[in-house]
Amino acid sequence: MLNKYPLWKNLIILIALVIGFVYALPNLFPDDHAVQITGARSSTEINERVLNRAVEVLQSEGIEIKGSSLRDRNGLIRVLNGEDQLKARPIVQNALGRDYLVALNMAPSTPDWLRSLGAGPMKLGLDLRGGVHFLLEVDMETAVEQRLEALSGQIKRELRDERIRYRGGDLEGREIILSFRDEGARSEAFALVRDQYNQFLLDEQTDGEEFKLVLSLSEQEVKSIQDYALEQNLTTIRNRVNELGVAEPLVQRQGSDRIIVELPGVQDTAQAKRVLGATANLEFRLEARQDAPAAETEVFPFRDQPQRTARLEREIIVTGNNVSNAQQAFDENGQPQVNITMDSVGGDLMNRATRNAIKRRMAVLFIEYRTETEEKVVDGKVQTVENRVVEKGIISLATIQSALGSSFRITGLDSIPEASELALLLRAGSLAAPMYFVQERTIGPSLGQKNIDAGMMSVALGFALVLIYMAFYYRGFGLIANVALTLNLMMLVACMSILSATLTLPGIAGIVLTVGMAVDANVLIFERIREELKAGVPPQSAINAGYSRAFVSIVDANITTLLVAVILFAMGSGPVKGFAVTLSLGILTSMFSGLMVSRSIVNFVYGGRKIQKLSIGGKLANV
Repeated sequence: MLNKYPLWKNLIILIALVIGFVYALPNLFPDDHAVQITGARSSTEINERVLNRAVEVLQSEGIEIKGSSLRDRNGLIRVLNGEDQLKARPIVQNALGRDYLVALNMAPSTPDWLRSLGAGPMKLGLDLRGGVHFLLEVDMETAVEQRLEALSGQIKRELRDERIRYRGGDLEGREIILSFRDEGARSEAFALVRDQYNQFLLDEQTDGEEFKLVLSLSEQEVKSIQDYALEQNLTTIRNRVNELGVAEPLVQRQGSDRIIVELPGVQDTAQAKRVLGATANLEFRLEARQDAPAAETEVFPFRDQPQRTARLEREIIVTGNNVSNAQQAFDENGQPQVNITMDSVGGDLMNRATRNAIKRRMAVLFIEYRTETEEKVVDGKVQTVENRVVEKGIISLATIQSALGSSFRITGLDSIPEASELALLLRAGSLAAPMYFVQERTIGPSLGQKNIDAGMMSVALGFALVLIYMAFYYRGFGLIANVALTLNLMMLVACMSILSATLTLPGIAGIVLTVGMAVDANVLIFERIREELKAGVPPQSAINAGYSRAFVSIVDANITTLLVAVILFAMGSGPVKGFAVTLSLGILTSMFSGLMVSRSIVNFVYGGRKIQKLSIGGKLANV
């Protein structure tokens, strides 16, 4: 019996190995430490003059520059190491001023010809690369309150349109209480709310000559509002994080009201908070009439001119959640404006509110929620106290020229940068509920580098010990197994790079485990071959029997481990998922290398000819 693969099978194995080599190759070109320069406003331009100024100030401070470039309206300056990177950020920030944002980043150094093939290195997780970790909490009570306020405004407009006279309608806890003069009016309101607002539980109450209708949200509806708020905030935070240009940011839900944000490569938590932007929302309100009762109005300052104020109606028309698109443009007089596109719900609400408000002014109110920390002395000890601050300011107050719908424009803006900023804010999406930073943690690049060094040392040590053992114990076949094991490691790295999997410290543990497991298949096969040889079976037949009869045992063992890895991925989170991904890919590449690659090499060395002995350890087998 002659062991020989058909040509097509050898070609498939060769093509797979070539592809693996190409896509594993970028990992030999690690990312450079860099500082990234962006405009504090969308209209701020990053040009060669700005970039050269930053380079010159760094060189004057003795920081060596590897290179600089302009890309996607951002400037990037590469430095030698993490220490220079940390020194460079404040130097560049001070030199350029507050019109620019300087962030820490990592710049790819992969050759262009590899990038043209879509090849890139594995992404490093926070524990290996360093960066910042934030835990944010969504204010669920405010989310429900904001939703109730919006619904209250809609219901009151419906009642006015239907000429149903009422009193009240303001929030009392999680309830909206409407009062009527007679039972007939209450019955009409009951029917209207029941038909159009089925998310409410309705309760009719009578207090003397006052007929009340109490609207309260069901628990299911409250949960739905809270889930929507969390998902909307997730989407908005992802949009804002994407503006950073950080490789492999992590934005994910934790529990029922929290969001985790991890930014690898970013070291300054204050800077990261600033770039992420304020946790804010937008509201569209009409300016109050001069004779409007004080109880139905509120006075707000302008955001850029705090000394200037305007009196607005308490009733909210729509919020930023209803904006689907916004673009900065110019009106017929060449003045800046913002073209707004609302979703269907927002367009309907805007039309109903503005068709009777021609020539009145509408305000865009910016509401910012943030956490301020201050130190207080309590019982003789200094404690850090967090205060939650809400700031509201008008960013636009423009005259309504005609009834508005899904598409309209905001005019009366002072400048092009103001229009650009407003469009960007509306387009990126606002938060459905305020969020507060409840935890922040910085992992320095030096600690990340120590983790990388320790992880790589463990992989190299484990790999070397396995190679030595196999070569010593199985001689020639051991060398073949070592080649297959090396190719297996290459394939694993290639698969992780192709899938853009993030390598974490537990992921490195998965690689170490894979190295040990990968050789198990060869051990089973080689021991089976040695048993066949001891039984007097000819070498070629022993090779064939070793691979064919050990196949089922190898597949069974690996499938059970793969199932465990899949369960870990499905049930685990964070580091556990990283370990599960690496382990799963390692199992698949180990089966490929152990069963096909090593067999192909054995066929190349021994197949297609008569042999008298095999170098597989123990006694040499003769024909």
